[in-house]
Amino acid sequence: MVTSGTTRWQSRILFGALLAGAVASASPTQAASPAPFPFPLLLPPPVASYEPPATAPQLVDPREDDATYELPARLRRQVVNYTTREAPGTVIIDTPNTYLYYVLGNGQAIRYGIGVGRDGFTWSGVQSVTRKAEWPDWTPPPEMIARQPYLPRHMAGGPGNPLGARAMYLGGTVYRIHGTNAPDTIGTHVSSGCIRLTNQDVIDLYSRVTVGAKVVVRPMERRADLGRVLGRVTR
Repeated sequence: MVTSGTTRWQSRILFGALLAGAVASASPTQAASPAPFPFPLLLPPPVASYEPPATAPQLVDPREDDATYELPARLRRQVVNYTTREAPGTVIIDTPNTYLYYVLGNGQAIRYGIGVGRDGFTWSGVQSVTRKAEWPDWTPPPEMIARQPYLPRHMAGGPGNPLGARAMYLGGTVYRIHGTNAPDTIGTHVSSGCIRLTNQDVIDLYSRVTVGAKVVVRPMERRADLGRVLGRVTR
């Protein structure tokens, strides 16, 4: 008679023998293939890696520097009737009336409001544009340093530079036609002899004037304004 305890003991012996045989027959260099999962394995979605912007940051248009200040109507850039014998492309500085004329020909010119030299620093004569520069550096001449010792000996070009966005150098003099970071000084006699325009206007003038262009600077004593407005220049 076989009892239930004897049956359980015989079953354990048989299971042990089968397990030992399986281990003995397995190759030491070959691992058994894992059983497949009974359901698909769910993985988290991939995390996107950071990529830098495709384009570099855009710089602020220098013409926006003085966009918040509105010039008086008479000083705004505009086309006027202008009688002159000077050739098209000539620049005429009307010192007493604080105007700069760019001669178009056929009795017309573009008129710009400007700032000119203060009392004792105005000048007159004929020069030519010998060089042009965008965002020019500023190196005050020795005579200016002597009058104003606190001035920097050199300042790199940029929005804070008093020469503004553009400069046109006149002959071998220390004078320039240039922009300004103080648009409220246009229409005044404030400089040490240079001619200043708003950054918007000097960029426009710079695009028209060529190296070698003639520049006529009229003396302070002449006050007649011969320009009659035809229309404002918008570009």
